[in-house]
Amino acid sequence: MRILALSALLCVSALRAAEPNGIDAALLLMYNQNYLGAHEVLDRYSATRPQDPLPYAFQASAYLFYELDRLGILESEFLTDDNQIAEKKKKLDPDPLNREKFVRAVHDVETRADAILKSDPNDPQALFAMCIAQGVATDYMAFVEKKQFSSLSVAKRSNGYAQRLLKVDPTFYDAYLTAGISEYMIGSLPFFIKWFVHFDNVSGSKERGVDRLRLVARDGHYFRPFSKIMLSIIALREKRPQEAQQWLAELARDYPENRLFRKELAKVSTKIALNAN
Repeated sequence: MRILALSALLCVSALRAAEPNGIDAALLLMYNQNYLGAHEVLDRYSATRPQDPLPYAFQASAYLFYELDRLGILESEFLTDDNQIAEKKKKLDPDPLNREKFVRAVHDVETRADAILKSDPNDPQALFAMCIAQGVATDYMAFVEKKQFSSLSVAKRSNGYAQRLLKVDPTFYDAYLTAGISEYMIGSLPFFIKWFVHFDNVSGSKERGVDRLRLVARDGHYFRPFSKIMLSIIALREKRPQEAQQWLAELARDYPENRLFRKELAKVSTKIALNAN
């Protein structure tokens, strides 16, 4: 269960009508590891939309990725080597202030989205926000708090919101991010755990999961970069370094301020060169 992450995405046309550049600007900063700048943009966004759950969902995402980055959890060795995960678990020391902000942001999402869904259970923005909230809560529980098995129930809720969103709009390509991650994650679990785990519309096919992530990488909008991150991690886990190099090269090109993309690309390129000799 190493590939858990953020989840689905709200209707692009609706977002563009509400805010042409705000969310894009915040995510551009976040993918460039400028978490403070992302928070500032999202603060301005939420100030004009106090009942909108969306900016709080992205706030929670930024708090999560700041913590994963700070703790070194985003390093490829951690995400692709199960032994590294076991060893590093003992060294993790979460930032209590960041955790407090993260929990508050998730709560802000849930209270606002719940209110919207009570009047319209198919509201795409509320479904999307709840999907993100449960997705980042899954990641925080699994990677920061080291409660990987317990996080499965939260991951199941995230997938549930993603599947509801896809029923509202099957062409909502970014929503396939959570569906793809769920497929790959369940497909990677030991058989005895799979026996007790059931996710809606998820068969546990790693191949299907990869196909869905590639769909997001091709046709997605806000989480197109994140799908490429997931695909690069999967490629490394599946011993396909050339494919990982391709995804990382695109990420490093599009987000030049992200030191992690450059570092991981250099490591993969070096390994490929050494194996060729």
